[in-house]
Amino acid sequence: MGFFKKIGQALKKTKEAWTRKIDALLSKGEIDDELFDDLTDILISCDIGVKASLEIVEDLRTECHKKKIRTAEGVKQQLKENLESYFEDAPQIEIDYPAIITIIGVNGVGKTTTIGKMANYFKENKKSVTLVAGDTFRAAASSQLNEWAGRTKTRIIKHAEGADAAAVVYDGIASAKANKTEVLIVDTAGRLHTKTNLMEELKKIERIVDREYPEAHKYNFIVLDATTGQNALSQINAFAEYVQIDGIVLTKLDGTAKGGVVIAIEKEYKLPVAFVGTGEGINDLEFFDAKEFVESLF
Repeated sequence: MGFFKKIGQALKKTKEAWTRKIDALLSKGEIDDELFDDLTDILISCDIGVKASLEIVEDLRTECHKKKIRTAEGVKQQLKENLESYFEDAPQIEIDYPAIITIIGVNGVGKTTTIGKMANYFKENKKSVTLVAGDTFRAAASSQLNEWAGRTKTRIIKHAEGADAAAVVYDGIASAKANKTEVLIVDTAGRLHTKTNLMEELKKIERIVDREYPEAHKYNFIVLDATTGQNALSQINAFAEYVQIDGIVLTKLDGTAKGGVVIAIEKEYKLPVAFVGTGEGINDLEFFDAKEFVESLF
C-alpha cells in the first residue's frame, strides 16, 4: 500500500473532523470577518494551536482580500495552498549514510515499537541496521527491544539493566564501524524534564557520538504521541533544552482526530516530521510526505 493511501487511512478521523467543520462553516456562503474568526476556532479545535491558527487565518484573510476571493471553494483552495507553502518553507529530512539515529521521548509514546518499525523500514530499503539498547534505566526495556530485533532480524547491542547507557552506545558505535552498518538506531530511557539525571545522560550520549563517530550523519528524533495533540508539543520544549532535535516521529496518527498537530509542529517549531505511524503493523511507519499529508486532509 502506497504512502498516500496509508496516510489517507491514518488521517481518517482528523479529516472527518476537519472537513465536517470547515464545510459546514463555508456552506454559510458569506465570506466575511466573522467567517475567518470562526475558522480560527475550528483550527484550534483541530489541535493546530492558538498561535499557529491565528497566523494561518491571518495569512488566509490577506490572500483572500488580495485575490478578491468571494467563494467558499476559493477560500478552501487558498487554505490548502497556504498549508502546502508552509511545509515547503519548513526544513526537510533527508537521511544520509552512515546514519546514527538517537530516539528520545517520554515513556508511553511508543518509542520501542517505533524503533522496531524503523529498523524494518530501513531494511526494506536495503540498508543494514543495528539497534542499541540504550534504555538501561527501565526494567524490561532491553528485552522488549530484543524482541523487535528478532522480528526484524536485526543485530542488537545491549548491556545489563542499570549499565551506563553511554557505554552501550560506545559499543554500538564500535560494532557499526566494524561491520560498516549503514543505520545505527539508539534507544534511550523515556524521561521527563524533571528527571535531570536522565536528561544529562542524553548529553553524555551525544558527546560519545560526536567523539567516537564524527563521520556519521547524526539525527536526534523525538517520538510524540499524536493522540495527545497540543500536549505533545511541550515535550519538544523540554528536550530541546538539553539536545538538538532534528526531527519528529509522530505515532498513533491513525488513532486520533488530532492530526492537525503536524501543522502546529511545522508552523511553530520549524521542525520536520520525519516519520509517521499509520497503524499497528510492522510496516505501518512511513517517511513523511508533506504534500500528500495536505492532499489527504482535503
